[in-house]
Amino acid sequence: MKKATSDKLANIFGLGLRSPHYAYLETKPKVFAGWFEVISENYFRSSGKPRKVLEALRADYPISCHGVSLSIAAYDEFDSFYLADLKKFFNEIDPFIVSDHLCFTGVKGNNLHNLLPFAYNQENLSHLSARIDFVQNYFGRKFGFENLSAYFDYKNSTMSEWDFINELTKITDCNLLLDLNNIFVNSYNHEFACDDYLKVIPMNRVQEIHMAGFSEREGFYFDTHSNPLYPEIIELYKKVLSVKKNIPVLYEWDEDIPEFAILENQILTVASIWEKTP
Repeated sequence: MKKATSDKLANIFGLGLRSPHYAYLETKPKVFAGWFEVISENYFRSSGKPRKVLEALRADYPISCHGVSLSIAAYDEFDSFYLADLKKFFNEIDPFIVSDHLCFTGVKGNNLHNLLPFAYNQENLSHLSARIDFVQNYFGRKFGFENLSAYFDYKNSTMSEWDFINELTKITDCNLLLDLNNIFVNSYNHEFACDDYLKVIPMNRVQEIHMAGFSEREGFYFDTHSNPLYPEIIELYKKVLSVKKNIPVLYEWDEDIPEFAILENQILTVASIWEKTP
């Protein structure tokens, strides 16, 4: 599968590997994307077609592995079988970026298959710092953790999300996966200024950016990854570019997934913005 090597920008911009596009990608088209991101849990215990497609793709493209089940903020013990299988997968795929979410996904071993927020306070700062330290030592890799879209908050939070993340990176030396869509959705639903968030986030820790389209229902915004780029997300990206430019960027589309050409057009739009920014 041949990437668009004639365009130097392609190495910055990536797309998510999703099953509706398997057949198209198996024809080895020339695409703009310089890398692909996979949801780790969709591939790491598979030997069927998804894994075969991934193996073929990684022969020509760098791969980023993005997880949804590490549950870094949980107070339960880590699932040792999950960690072992994930480590084996990383060693086989050799991703250039590994990441998960700043969240917990359940309690007492029950995975709710949802990304749940936690209170931003000193207790959880210490707790997550210890957990991230363990994970990074276990995998021998620096992880990126994604800021969450949260639809409720906690009364016992004593700091803002951005201050919490800033402190967490200082303590753990972890990386960040900065999701601009999540920042905007949270800013609208929880009534804070995106600029306040971006001013504090340590851009030197941002190893990857996610962009996506949100949805609106009953006066709230939801991180559905189901629409083309909105102007608000583009403006946030421009602000990031003014601080740090060469950050790998992924466009996510996970609901009502369109044909590949429509998805590819989103990352071409992002690349055009990148080119026009000094």
